[in-house]
Amino acid sequence: MVRILSALLIMLFMALSPISSAYAQQIASKAEAADVARKVANGRVLRVDKVGQFYRVKVLKKSGRVVSVDIDIQSGQVIPRDKGN
Repeated sequence: MVRILSALLIMLFMALSPISSAYAQQIASKAEAADVARKVANGRVLRVDKVGQFYRVKVLKKSGRVVSVDIDIQSGQVIPRDKGN
């Protein structure tokens, strides 16, 4: 029973991750980073900046809120940010 629950929790976590494995690859350009961020945040890309080893993408959501999406250049994964920042 514990194994089944553990497997279900792992599957749920994977399904709720902010970026699917389809996007998980090296990001070669700002345009690629913008495309990933647009899909993840479901909005319009305003700006893309390279900051060290990641791209920071500002996205305007339909609600009018601007959010930042950080994407690791090497892995293509979205870098989680603290809710307080």
